[in-house]
Amino acid sequence: MILDNGGGISEKVRSNLFELFLKIKPIGKGTGLGISISYQIIVEQDQGKLECYSQLGKGTEFIIKIPMNLN
Repeated sequence: MILDNGGGISEKVRSNLFELFLKIKPIGKGTGLGISISYQIIVEQDQGKLECYSQLGKGTEFIIKIPMNLN
């Protein structure tokens, strides 16, 4: 779990958060790849879950669940 007490993420941005090349920072500040690559690795490659909960003015929480292979 990753949690902050920042300004939160609007529902409009949060609903598209895991899309490739989503940019929420000004041009030249970041690539826009981090969240989408994390999603690809955790969800698509490892069959895990990456969840985001946020409230404006209260902060954001990311929950990462990765399955364990007990074989």
